[in-house]
Amino acid sequence: MSLNKLKEQVYNRANGLCEYCKSPANISTQSFVIEHIIPKSKEGKTSLENLALSCQGCNNYKYNKISGIDSILNKKVNLFHPRQQAWNNNFAWSDDGLEIIGINAIGRVTIDTLKLNRTELKNLRKLLTEVGKHPPK
Repeated sequence: MSLNKLKEQVYNRANGLCEYCKSPANISTQSFVIEHIIPKSKEGKTSLENLALSCQGCNNYKYNKISGIDSILNKKVNLFHPRQQAWNNNFAWSDDGLEIIGINAIGRVTIDTLKLNRTELKNLRKLLTEVGKHPPK
């Protein structure tokens, strides 16, 4: 399969949303990237099962990380894996929809590591909420 076809499939599968913070690609000022869930530096493959659509912020914070330390359990936990886990099983939206809440250790570690509640994301979520486009379905 060509790289362009692979990228198109990843984008369509994600419905044009970052698979971590759920920001929409179509209104971003920076291009989204196709990222390796398990980084190539850790022997991750360039295959549909190991690729995710990511905004630049999430991709930059994730870099080559696959785990982090959970602040509650004080132990190493793997980051959210969009191909193996459902977003809603690890995260929820705050009542106002502006913050992502980790509902388990994977969610908490991913939020902390990728900074899923950074100020610019909360500002974007507020604007999208006001026009009825957040949270995503």
